[in-house]
Amino acid sequence: MIKKILICIVLSFCLTACNTVRVRKGDTLYAIARRENVTVRSLIERNNLKPPYTLSIGQKLIIPRQKYYRVKKGDTLYSIAKKNGMTVATLSRINNLKSPYTLSIGQRLKLTPGTESAETNSTKATTPATTTSSTTKTTYTKNVTVPKSALSKRFDKPANGKIIQGFSSSPGAHNEGINIAGKVGDPIKAADAGQVVYAGNELKGYGNLILIKHKDGWITAYAHNNKLLVKKGAQVARGQQIATMGQTGAVKSPQLHFEVRYKTKVVDPQKFLR
Repeated sequence: MIKKILICIVLSFCLTACNTVRVRKGDTLYAIARRENVTVRSLIERNNLKPPYTLSIGQKLIIPRQKYYRVKKGDTLYSIAKKNGMTVATLSRINNLKSPYTLSIGQRLKLTPGTESAETNSTKATTPATTTSSTTKTTYTKNVTVPKSALSKRFDKPANGKIIQGFSSSPGAHNEGINIAGKVGDPIKAADAGQVVYAGNELKGYGNLILIKHKDGWITAYAHNNKLLVKKGAQVARGQQIATMGQTGAVKSPQLHFEVRYKTKVVDPQKFLR
């Protein structure tokens, strides 16, 4: 779930024949999406990228196809945006809609600002990937091998509160981390010293998200925050407050979704908490 997200976003692009770009030094994933006139999320999903979204020079990225939604009876701009994991502002902008956003049955709305050939005859709504209360659909590696030399690694629990959902790989309750309950505004602290490699809300379902890279290939993730107190590039100490607990993203109550990864592979955080 959290595998590659704007870390070495050292990449520019080079257009190739089949609606692909080739990453080059000097640009970011965001810049590629902006220049290709697509959303960061659609670029991530089309190329099956995983947080922390590490890209490499020379890597090819496929530019996502344009997607559409046909308005049905009872639809509103808000309901369509929510159903497709978008904001009203984004949906109205890419369709050049102006307030009061009057829609008509059968009207076709663009769901992505991509430039590829359109699915012109589509009448079905495009829906986002299935989500659980705190995770987005992703590839999960069941048997993660952590070398003996790394098994002694320990992290601090990043928030006080009851663990309301544990790590699980079962299809019905898939969760690549743990969820800790609390109140909006409760402090969220860095589980270990490291560098902030992402701080933002571009990843669907996670709300305000922070990723911290630690020594020896470890990464921790902190999702659904209310307020982010650190920025990308910041060096943080173990126990330093980095955010306040919130209810952002795909959750219905205030909580922290916390993940631990070893060299991009998810592990059960509870096995590494002290």
